[in-house]
Amino acid sequence: MKAVAMNGIGGADRLELVERPDPVPGPGEVLVEVAAAGVNFMDIGVRQGMAWTDVPDPKVLGVEGAGRVLAIGAGVDRFAPGDRVAWVYVPGSYAQRIVAPADALVPVPDGIDDRTAAAVMMQGLTASHFATDFYPVQPGDVALVHAAAGGLGLLLTQIVKLRGGTVIGRVSSADKVAAARAAGADHVVVDATGDFAAQVLALTGGEGVHVVFDGSGPTTFAGSLAVLRRSGTFCWYGPVLGGPGPIDVMSLPRSIKLGYAVFSDHIPTPERLREKAGQLFDWIAAGKLEIRIGGVYPLAQAARAQEDMASRRTTGKLLLIP
Repeated sequence: MKAVAMNGIGGADRLELVERPDPVPGPGEVLVEVAAAGVNFMDIGVRQGMAWTDVPDPKVLGVEGAGRVLAIGAGVDRFAPGDRVAWVYVPGSYAQRIVAPADALVPVPDGIDDRTAAAVMMQGLTASHFATDFYPVQPGDVALVHAAAGGLGLLLTQIVKLRGGTVIGRVSSADKVAAARAAGADHVVVDATGDFAAQVLALTGGEGVHVVFDGSGPTTFAGSLAVLRRSGTFCWYGPVLGGPGPIDVMSLPRSIKLGYAVFSDHIPTPERLREKAGQLFDWIAAGKLEIRIGGVYPLAQAARAQEDMASRRTTGKLLLIP
């Protein structure tokens, strides 16, 4: 089978299309033919040496996707050959076939196509965690969503709106405003330098927002602090762009709450994974959640897909098609 592996830490040029033996499922495992694999900032972080450092190179990248069961290992009774499945974290997903633990897979309903299923897992479960668990948005809450035209930002905006909140979306360029508004953003601020606080405060009558969802790196950290109202919540995420540096807790203003949100805490058990993924699929089937696919690439163009994601030129989810 073909797969995309990194042959060392560095830029996208360290990715190469390789031939690997077809994997064989062991006890509790499932062999899946990959129909679509998601591209995530996590993958870029691995390539840059920020994770998976204990796994020797060359190693196959990717963690997310959807496909069809080809075979099952001993002890698997939840799935059968022919079933359609999706997953959020199975290392090695940039490949034509993968072996996954049965507990890492969720069934895909007939009404959800493979590309949609692959596109919603990582970012959909992350957005669900942010807006329903880390900070359960209530009717009337005002949220600032950074990178509002990205795959995560578009889903997060829609979930905040589903829960009755108001969204101020921040985008890096004017050509992304339409995508943010189409997802339901009530206001859109265009800013590429981190100079957005005055506009957000003006939009809230000087009160500030109830919650900030910020995965844009150190550039936006000070502005996000500045726009929070008293007892507001700062949801920080995304390690690839770096953190804000050491923080003096006693310097935090206005009794705000600051935390680092990780999607895996949303789905700590197979039961929770299936429950939360099922909720996303239900929203999609009901027309309440729209999945925007911003780019589709053949597997051999994984390097280009990662470069496009890193450049911030894209909107929506990027997928690889084996």
